[in-house]
Amino acid sequence: MTRVEPVKTPLAPVKPILPVSATRDKRRAMVYSLSMIKSFRHKGLEAFYRSGSKAGIQPDHATRLRVLLTALEAAESAEQMNAPGWRLHRLTGNYEEYWSVRVNGNWRVIFRFEGIHVELVDYVDYH
Repeated sequence: MTRVEPVKTPLAPVKPILPVSATRDKRRAMVYSLSMIKSFRHKGLEAFYRSGSKAGIQPDHATRLRVLLTALEAAESAEQMNAPGWRLHRLTGNYEEYWSVRVNGNWRVIFRFEGIHVELVDYVDYH
């Protein structure tokens, strides 16, 4: 039997998105302009997302929230948030356009999609 070796193609050099001389603020502006999360309802969650500040959230939820927000950033539809243990489900009543994922206990992150963008992200204790 003949063994087939994979073809090794050289990778093209990658151009940086911003010039090396760009200031830190310009890099931040570039990152946020590419963001899929367009708006927040919960100011503490927004501060955590933008700066890492735990002042407005439950500190023991920080790791889980970071994972959820990173996934929301990459998601283009609610179904892409259906990871094991997250308990993704559509809400009803006044929140029928919203989706919910579990953070811990009674805490949830709720959000809605407008096209491929996430908006009105909220962090709620539903009891």
